[in-house]
Order: sequence, then structure tokens, then C-alpha cells
Amino acid sequence: MFSERTSWKLTRNRLTEVLEAVRSGGARVLDLTLSNPTRAGLQYDQPRILQALTSPQAMDYDPQPKGLAGARAAVAAYYQTLPGMQHFDPERLILNTSTSEGYSFVFRLLCNPGDELLVPKPSYPLFEFLADLQDVKLVPYPLIYDHGWQMDFPSLDKVVTGRTRGVVVVHPNNPTGSYVHADEQESLNRFCREHQLAIIADEVFLDYAHNGAPERSFATNEDVLTFTLSGVSKISALPQMKVAWVATSGPARQVDAALARLDVISDTYLSMNAPIQWALPALLEQRRSIQRQLMDRLRTNLAEIDRQLAAQKACQRLSVEAGWYAVLRVPVTQTDEELAIDLLRRKSVLAHPGHFYDFPSDGYLVLSLITPQAEFADGLQRLLEVVNS
Repeated sequence: MFSERTSWKLTRNRLTEVLEAVRSGGARVLDLTLSNPTRAGLQYDQPRILQALTSPQAMDYDPQPKGLAGARAAVAAYYQTLPGMQHFDPERLILNTSTSEGYSFVFRLLCNPGDELLVPKPSYPLFEFLADLQDVKLVPYPLIYDHGWQMDFPSLDKVVTGRTRGVVVVHPNNPTGSYVHADEQESLNRFCREHQLAIIADEVFLDYAHNGAPERSFATNEDVLTFTLSGVSKISALPQMKVAWVATSGPARQVDAALARLDVISDTYLSMNAPIQWALPALLEQRRSIQRQLMDRLRTNLAEIDRQLAAQKACQRLSVEAGWYAVLRVPVTQTDEELAIDLLRRKSVLAHPGHFYDFPSDGYLVLSLITPQAEFADGLQRLLEVVNS
């Protein structure tokens, strides 16, 4: 009765079952996987946000496939604050409700059923579901770790085929927190030109460089056809507002052809609602306060990791440049899932096992750095007690 594209394994995994059992037993779980910023104890300008959603102009229906001009101008103004961006044309933007929807648009634009996209590993597991729904095949390429993370270009050469349509990069990567640096971007552009591929760049965590130095966006990339995805879910820590976009850059002829097709795809769905579009300038303005709070939280928790790790030798923090996560390398005495379950049962601490993000082997845990500081410090201490026991 159902399509093969939805033939996923829908049973709950062991970690979820144990988490529910621990919570049902009355234990307070210290959640080191927290990804919802609205529940992270941040101070939002609630009156300003709610006021922005009450614009009388939202009563008029003005279906614009790319999004309302004022909303796109607000996004363009955001890009013009980034390094290397002298001017950004709002006509290169397609507004949508989420980066997931943006991926769906771009996958549909580039790929016929069965075509391939190269995706980084480790990375966020959402790609697999998006690809299944668009009948696209994902082919992983590894990120390798050697005093920091790098793209493995020899592996890209090995996996590209006649059905490859593009390369996905996450800039910075989730969960490794590694940027695609300038020399890597040059190599990536050469690779894509040689094989006539597009770049799909996910930049939702772009603004969260731990050293405070803004990083260049792929939206400045004019060498090859590039689709840059982002939104207020992370930029302004407002995932419930459902505002995202696709920015298109590259050779002018290819950009024009891509935008003409994206315009039709977007017009087919017209997913963005008017109140959110009229509110978008105010929602983007929220980033100035929210990002300061989050950067303080990220740096504090990262320093807490280093402080606690200095007192032991079994665990190591991998290098991280940006984003909301940190990766711990731990001794391999059991699978990462078994370790995560052990942490829940013995210490009521929830951490993500590395296999959730497709790490190539056991021995990794992923921690959220946006967890409130006291909870993070307590949970980390309990985690290290288990790992070092």
C-alpha cells in the first residue's frame, strides 16, 4: 500500500526506550543533547517578537513565489554584514519555511530519480530522510580528523559518477564544528567545475564562530553554481517561526536558469505565510541579542569541558571551530549506543552516541553546548565518572 521511499525502520531505538523508562521512573535527566534554543533559558525580546507578528499588511494576500520584497531585502541586508559581501541581490533569494524545505527544492531542481549527491560523513542524519523523499541517492565522503577536520578530496574523486549532481557541505559542520576553509573551497570549486556539479551549502550555524571572527559565506561563491541554505532557526534561535531561504550564486547564466526553475517550484507550494514575512526584519534583528547570549553559553561550556578533561586522561575533546556541539573521543570498551544507555541508567545523563551522526567507528559522544551551564557541568562530571570507571 505504501511507497518504498517511506519504508523506514519505524520502531523506537534502545536509547529512546531507556530514556522513557528512566523518566517514567521519576529521575531528572540531565540532557546534554539539547537542540531547542527556546528551552535553553535564553532571554528573548518577547514583546518585540509578538508585535512583529501583528502587521496589518498581513491581511493582504500577495503571492510572490520568491517571497515578499521587503522580507528578501531583510535577508539581503543580513548577508551584507558578512565578510566579502559588498552587495547581495535579493532577487537571488527564495524564501521557504525551513532548510529542510530548501533542500527539497534544490534536490528536485538538480536530480532525477536515482541521481546522486555527495554528502559529508560525519554529519546530521536528516539528509537521509530528505533524500529518500526526493528519490535521491546519497553517497558519503569522509571528513578526516588530524588536529582538526578536513574534507577528504581523494575520496570525492573515488565516489563521483556520471549520476552525481552535486556536493553537500555543512559550513560549519554539525556536529564537528569545522568550517570549509578557503583552500578547501578552491579545491571544491575545481572538483565541481571538472565534473559539472553544483554545491549545496548548509550554513545554519555560520554565525557561531567560537573565536568571534565572522566566516565568509558560500553565498559569495561565484565560481560554480552554489545554493546556500540558512534561516532564523539558528541565526536568531527561533525555530518555531519557520523562516528559511535558499541563496543562489555562481556563473550568471547558470544562476538565471536555476532561479527560473526555483521560481516555479516555489510558486507551486507558496509555503511562506504573510505574517512571518512581514515580521522577518524584526526576527533577524533579534540575532544581535540572542547570539551574544548563545556565544557566552558556548564558550562557558567549552571551557568547562576543558577544565574537567584536564583532571583525567581517558577522554579527549576534538577540535571545534564553531556551532552548538562538541565531540568527545572516549575509550572503546563498548558500542557508543551501549555507553549512552549506560550513562542514562547509571547517571541519568543523556548524550548522543557518535553513530547518530555517522561517525566511522565507536568511541565518540556528541554534547550540546547550549545546555544551561549548571546542568552541563553536572552532566559532564557524571559522564566522566562513567567513562573513567
